Amino acid sequence: MKKLISSCCKLALILGLAATLLAQQPPPKKMPPKDEPPPTSGQSGDNRTYSTSRDTIIDLSPPPNDVKNHPESQDAVAEATGVQEFHKWNPMKALKDVEVGDFYFRRKNYRAALARYQEALEYKPNDAIATFRLAQCQEKTNDLDSARDNYAAYLKILPSGPFAEDAKKSLERLEKSPSHPNDAPAPAKQ
Repeated sequence: MKKLISSCCKLALILGLAATLLAQQPPPKKMPPKDEPPPTSGQSGDNRTYSTSRDTIIDLSPPPNDVKNHPESQDAVAEATGVQEFHKWNPMKALKDVEVGDFYFRRKNYRAALARYQEALEYKPNDAIATFRLAQCQEKTNDLDSARDNYAAYLKILPSGPFAEDAKKSLERLEKSPSHPNDAPAPAKQ
């Protein structure tokens, strides 16, 4: 008899837990047919004929008497909006341009390398490596004035950088040479 009561208690307990679990689960959602389009805001009992996004429009106008309370703010706004320049900043693109420029430089295609180093400096101005390599290309293409300027710019950016000694030697060599190869004195005829 005790076993029967014990079994009935266990069964009642199990049934009670099962009923509790079923009561806690939400009813299964009815999936729409595959050929039916998704519902829009006008369906399913929504009778609005306007967008609900109108309810969340944010007022961005200045508070009343703002100009009176902050008289210098107009000057600050004019100063801030007067900026007309915008420089691209993309160091990863600059790094890739230097990498491609190095490829062209190794192949002795100095004009292509020069264009890539210049583009790298557009994306990341004052990049030391691009500046040094640009100077090397300019020297190879006999643009000696620009090469001097860029070797000096490299030394200004990284005075003790990895190519500082090479830049100093190149500057010394270029200072001894004339600005243009055609300006060199003609060799003496014998």
